[in-house]
Amino acid sequence: MSDKPNDSKTEDTSKLWGGRFSEATDAFVQRFTASVQFDRRLYQHDIDGSVAHAVMLQRVGVLTLDEKNLILEGLEAIRHEIEAGDFAWSVELEDVHMNIESALTARIGSVGKKLHTGRSRNDQVATDIRLYVREQVDIIADLVGKVQLALVDLAERDADTIMPGFTHLQTAQPISFGHHMLAWNEMLERDYSRLIDARKRLNVSPLGAAALAGTTFPIDRDYSASLLGFDGPTRNSLDSVSDRDFAIEVASCCSTIMMHLSRFSEELVLWTSAQFDFIDLPDRFCTGSSIMPQKKNPDVPELVRGKTGRVFGHLMSLLTLMKSQPLAYNKDNQEDKEPLFDLLDTVKDCLFAYSEMMPAVTCKKDSMRAAALQGYATATDLADYLVKRGLPFRDAHEVVGKSVAFGIAQNKDLSQLTLEQLQSFSGLIEQDVFEVLTLEGSLNARDHLGGTAPRQVLLAAGAARSLIEARPTR
Repeated sequence: MSDKPNDSKTEDTSKLWGGRFSEATDAFVQRFTASVQFDRRLYQHDIDGSVAHAVMLQRVGVLTLDEKNLILEGLEAIRHEIEAGDFAWSVELEDVHMNIESALTARIGSVGKKLHTGRSRNDQVATDIRLYVREQVDIIADLVGKVQLALVDLAERDADTIMPGFTHLQTAQPISFGHHMLAWNEMLERDYSRLIDARKRLNVSPLGAAALAGTTFPIDRDYSASLLGFDGPTRNSLDSVSDRDFAIEVASCCSTIMMHLSRFSEELVLWTSAQFDFIDLPDRFCTGSSIMPQKKNPDVPELVRGKTGRVFGHLMSLLTLMKSQPLAYNKDNQEDKEPLFDLLDTVKDCLFAYSEMMPAVTCKKDSMRAAALQGYATATDLADYLVKRGLPFRDAHEVVGKSVAFGIAQNKDLSQLTLEQLQSFSGLIEQDVFEVLTLEGSLNARDHLGGTAPRQVLLAAGAARSLIEARPTR
């Protein structure tokens, strides 16, 4: 019995590269080394790259006009065949590139064999993957913007909805729900900026670098780059075919996005619990329990939180893939696609889920307000009040600490203590202290850029909306 998975018979040697070989590829090796099972999703970009290459070859005189037109017609026919689901993908032809090239030759004859002049599968796949990642970055950036707009809408709707702000998950100071949503928006704004920055570096064309050293044909790399929407060609043929920094950088950007979504998810899971009871998620984004009929589980944010580890793992996979590779291209790089594809798909799904879910979030304002009244959230306001009346901050801190201890003993918030009780800790306290001890007074007092005052929240939300809506469409 063979130790090899499936069977170990050999196949024929009808490979597009088979001229040098006298023995057929082992069937297991053929399956083991093939990538068409997953890289076929690059067919649009592979055809686009081939179209640009053919147009360039005709421009420099390598192809005649008739040959170019025949190739373009054949490629478009193959594109339509793939889109219709009628294309017969073959593992024997290894990858998306060989499958399309073989189909082209079968369709238009020997002219199809001329398409590969002046290029290699090495620069071909490097071009395809850049085109694909560029497209995905644009989709992800658009989804980031949709989530941001949902957050801005919530910020405007709930600019004056009071909730406790936390540090160490302990009640710290009162804030508005709108202000909290804008904190999430700031994270996504940085994510968007990172994506666009990464896009600039990936948007160069490796086409024409060939296998590793360039080509002897009189190609015009600037022209083919412009046809594909690149900012220009890459500058070194060795680096062109072996570089996957752009994929790692985008994976890093996506990992940061997922880290932020996971933080959002953690808060949503907490806030929907009976212990917090801050918000309600619509039923369509939740599931029930098979045994406990009262349960309403926030499965969408929980899954987003869980999928974050999956994305982090793919980033580590790509880093590990590249860490020991000598120049130039190595077969190892075939392993870049599956983690990259899954990472991009996962991030898109998670952002889409948030873009649909967040507009439907509703606040339980009474619960939020009641929570903000616990934990002496306005203690810092009392300290600021005393400092403004000349008391050094450290002394004010001690006075407020004693006031809080008294309130705890009396089971009363600072705003519920009498003026006489407060004055027993400092003679600087007067009747107007209650203006700063209320939740509304605390919020309104922070009326500066970046503060939680409702007026500032509305201004910040308007500025954020303008920034998002001014972005270029791609």
